[in-house]
This record gives sequence, C-alpha cells and structure tokens, in this order.
Amino acid sequence: MGNMEKGSLSITSENIFPIIKKWLYSDHDIFLRELVSNACDAITKLKKLDGIGEWKAPADNKFRVDVITDSEAKTITIIDNGIGMTADEVRTYINQIAFSGAQSFLEQYKDKASEEQIIGHFGLGFYSAFMVARRVTIDTLSYKEGEKAVHWVSDEGIDFTMEDGDRTERGTKITLFLNDDCYEFANEYRVKEILEKYCSFMPVEIYYTNANAVKTEKAEVVDEKEGEKKEEEIKPINEVHPLWAKHPNEVKEEDYKEFYRKVFRDYKEPLFWIHLNMDYPFNLKGILYFPKINIEYEAAEGTIKLYNNQVFIADNIKEVIPEFLLLLKGVIDCPDLPLNVSRSALQNDGFVKKISDYITKKVAEKLSGLCKTDRENYEKYWDVISPFIKYGCLKDDKFEEKMKEFILFKDLNDKYVTFDDYVKTIEPEKEEVEEKTEEENKEEAEIEPDKPKKIIYYVTDVREQSQYINMFKENGLNAIVLSHRMDQPFMNALEMKNDDLKFERIDSKVNAMAKNEIPEEELKTMTDSLSELFKKALDKEKLEVKVESLKNENISSMITVSEEMRRMQDMMKQYGMGAMGDNTFGAGEVLVLNSNNTLVKYLLSNKDEADNEKVKLFCEQLYDLAVIANRSLEPEAMTKFITRSNEVLKLLAE
Repeated sequence: MGNMEKGSLSITSENIFPIIKKWLYSDHDIFLRELVSNACDAITKLKKLDGIGEWKAPADNKFRVDVITDSEAKTITIIDNGIGMTADEVRTYINQIAFSGAQSFLEQYKDKASEEQIIGHFGLGFYSAFMVARRVTIDTLSYKEGEKAVHWVSDEGIDFTMEDGDRTERGTKITLFLNDDCYEFANEYRVKEILEKYCSFMPVEIYYTNANAVKTEKAEVVDEKEGEKKEEEIKPINEVHPLWAKHPNEVKEEDYKEFYRKVFRDYKEPLFWIHLNMDYPFNLKGILYFPKINIEYEAAEGTIKLYNNQVFIADNIKEVIPEFLLLLKGVIDCPDLPLNVSRSALQNDGFVKKISDYITKKVAEKLSGLCKTDRENYEKYWDVISPFIKYGCLKDDKFEEKMKEFILFKDLNDKYVTFDDYVKTIEPEKEEVEEKTEEENKEEAEIEPDKPKKIIYYVTDVREQSQYINMFKENGLNAIVLSHRMDQPFMNALEMKNDDLKFERIDSKVNAMAKNEIPEEELKTMTDSLSELFKKALDKEKLEVKVESLKNENISSMITVSEEMRRMQDMMKQYGMGAMGDNTFGAGEVLVLNSNNTLVKYLLSNKDEADNEKVKLFCEQLYDLAVIANRSLEPEAMTKFITRSNEVLKLLAE
C-alpha cells in the first residue's frame, strides 16, 4: 500500500451532504438506483471512448454491472467494469464535491442537468449511499494504462481515508456496510424488488447475486436427451433494449402485448396502443396503452412510468403527462427532461409543457386517425374509451378541438353516430310551458320570444329506464345512451357551448309523439279528480298528478322527473347536501296516469271513493308500478308492494 490520505468530508453546515441526506432523497431505496445508474454511466463513458477510438475493448470484453447482497455480513455491493477512477479522479469526484458548499454546487449545475448529465456525475448520487450505510468503501482501477488501484473508506460520510488498493480488474466496486435499521437492503427479495422498480430497463446488463445462497455464476442443468451436462447462462435482471427504444416498424403486435403484461402485470389485453417516437424538437420515446376496463365496476386508474435515459424516475408525473392521460398505462422516456439533481422534481416549466402538449397531440391524432380509417374497431372500443376521451375534452381545450368531430354517441338501436350527425336528425322542439295569465304571457312576449331548442333525449340506465325506451321506440323516437359518470359534466359542457341544444333524460316528460290529442280542458278535469283521489288514498299531500292520453293503452302509470330538478338534486347529492323535498316523493316528480288505460278508467269512474279498499289498493299499486319503472323502491315500500301483489293475485284466484 502506498501513502495514506485522510480527510474530513463534512465540515460545515453548508456542506452538500446534509442536503443529500435530508432533502434530495426522500425515499431510502433510491440509493440503489443512484449507485447502479452510476455504474451504468461508467460503462457508457468507456463505450464512448471505444467508439471514438480512444480506447480499445479486449476481444472477450463483456460489460456488466453486478449487485451482490450478503445478509450475514450485512452488506450490499455494486460492481462495474467501466471507466474506473484514478486517485486524482477520486479526489475530484468523491472528496471535493462535498467541500463545494451546497449552494454554489447547486447553482453551478441546476441548469445543466441535461447537457452535463450531472446526475451521472460520480459524486452526488454516490453520497446517497450514506442514507443506509454507516461505512462505505470504494475499490477502483482506471482504464488508463499504468494507473494504480485506489482503496477509499469513509465512516458516516464524515471522515475518509484513501490509499493504494489491490483491485486488479478495470472498473469500480462499492461496498456498503449497512446501518442497523437498514438491514432490509441485504435481503434478496427487497433488493430484487428495488432493482425491478428502478433498473428494469437500464442500458447495461445487471446481474444479481445472493452471496449467502449456494449458487454459481452458471447453473448446471442435465439435458436428458443427450445425457450431457450443459451450462445455462444466468440471465440479467434487466432488458437493455426496451421496446419503446425500438422503431415501431420493427415491433410485432405480440411484443407490445407481452411488454404490457410484464410491465403492468395486467393479463387483460390492451385495446390498442400508441408508440411515440420523436427526436425533434426534443427526444421522446414511449408507448401508451389503452387498457381494457369494465367501466361499470372498475375505476379507470392508469400508470404512466416516466424514464430518463432508461432510468425509472416516477409514476404519473402530472407535469409531463396531461391529467386525462393518467387513465392510461404506459411508459415515456425523455432523456431531455430537465430534472433536478435528485431526479425527483422537474424544472423549466415551459419545456415540460411542450412535452405534455406533444403527447396530447399524438394521442388525439391516433384516435382521430383510428376513427377515420378503422371506424368498425373504433366503435368497438368506444364504450370503454369514451369516458377517457370525454374527460380529455373537459380538461384540455387543444385535445377537445382535435377530438370533437370524433365523439360518438350510441343510440337506442345500438348504432353509433357522431355528435354532429346526431344533432342533424333532430327537429327543434317547442318546450311545454306552464299556464300563465294573459298579463304574464304579454310581458314575456315583449322580452323575447321563446327560441325553440333542439332537445337531445338521453338514457342513463338502459335497464331501469326500459319502459320509457320502449315507449320512445314505439313512437319512432330516438335517444342516446349516457351511462357513465363522466357523461353528466360532459353534457353540461356541450350545453354551454351550444345554446340551441338542451339535454333531457328520457323520463323528464311524456313526448308529444306518444300522446293522443285531447282537449286541454278535458285532461285538466281528469287530472283534478285523480289528483284528489291519489293524494287521499296514498296519504301524500305533496304528490303531483297529471293525466295524459297515451297511445299505448297498456301503460297505466309512469313517473316523469323534471330535468332541472333532477340535475339540481344530483348536484346536491354530489356535494353531500341531501335531497330536497319530502323523502318519499322527490321534488319535481310527477305521477302520470294514462286515461286510455282500463285500470285508470276504473279509477275515474270511482273517483270519489278514496276510502274504498279496492280503489285504495289500485291507487297504491299503480303508484308503486310507476316508481318501479323509474327507480328502485325503498325497502319498506318494496315489502308492501310484494304483500299487496299477493293480495291482488288472491283476488284473481277467487
């Protein structure tokens, strides 16, 4: 051993070290990403020198990084056969970095993250080792001819000693003697988990060894056919040429699916994917998958993994990935990302915004292209991808601008139409207004005559609203299905942008097409009579009743719910304000009775007998039937309905 140097690394509070320990790295496991990343960088640098002819790789050279844990010795070791360091380089990169007060260091490098690749500078990331280790040793030998090996030791990142070492192979070996509370990092499963998280796609082969397990570098397997012993290579834990780095033309469909299964552990096949591949105005590659989810039962929660030069940074970084795309699953690798030294935060918002806009644009182009060139498949995917697209339109004006012509609506015949095409099929409808005095009508006419709106009828639950759907179909009417929770805000946005349109749920009123024309006066007389009868028989003072003559005489009763009231109630529920009005019968609900139906005719002829048991039973049953066709009965009401239905059947049997 030659001369021994000693020194102190941590002198002032301005020092970089406390900053690394407390502020830069919030997660302890990040030390492994930094050390393995540094090891890969050391190899990448040497490859570059080989490429430009400044160094010649030996014929049998195979670049690799090794991670070795020893749970008995409580150590973790990272070895590379890269560029190595001379004693002077150790002084510069390891010893002096700690002296350049934190402030000046960060000032000097904060804007140079991408060009200088300071992250890969073998100094800063190295110090993250002291988050988990009480002692760290470095054994390194430079690739340069005639240089001596160096052995460096530091306890607690405070003092160091440095002397000639005994390493004979080119490269660097770092050994961490773990703190008492960090022994987990000598555990095979824990370390493999961290390597998988951060290092799965690093550009140099990484091998893991458990020093405590009795394993050799090559496992021997017996080939029964030959009866000979063959050697099987131990495999690296990472994929050095990730799928996203390849050109889309050289990737097969099965490769995309296999990558999806492996990275996201999702065994349902994705619907389709977008391969991003660009090098101007910035370098960005990636694959975004549209997952197959059952929107009724599953929350759409995606994972977009962000990489920087094949090193994992984090999931779902909102600055880079537009919020609505977070429903997707995918990987994005952007070597140009302006990261801070810990890679945990992004700097330079303007640039990051450009990346985000580019991704949005590419997704919109892919979707609109699919709609134009492969409409059949686009329709097949539509139900699953529509919440995502609608959310995107609500959140992002540029996306909405590109996608608005490609928004589809499914109608009552399961046919898909674009919004524009559907609107063209609708005639403007004069809205029914409540009766007003001559004076009021005169005043309103002077203000502004009612401009007829185009009403788009919609269904939120095909099963629950089946009675209304059948009535619509019988009368040649159409509606669209809006059954996802994303549809309500989307519908509101469409109404705001198109003031000649109005959305109404299919149960908001009885459409004129479904009614026989009967003099208003006659309907009013019947309404007054039955309103009185039902209020008494059901003991519901606030009940609103209306009589109509429906073309379908088999419908006895139904409920209509005012669109405005229902939307207001939905909003109140959303904000936890409870429903309005009396609990048993929500505000804005009307019981519609069909004067063309035999049962209703029976009640009209017995309109003064609210106390008659049979009349009372009819009223209760017609009311409950109307409610059931609109929504679920409350438990108590359901019990009564079943008991009453049994009574009715008993009467029939007698």
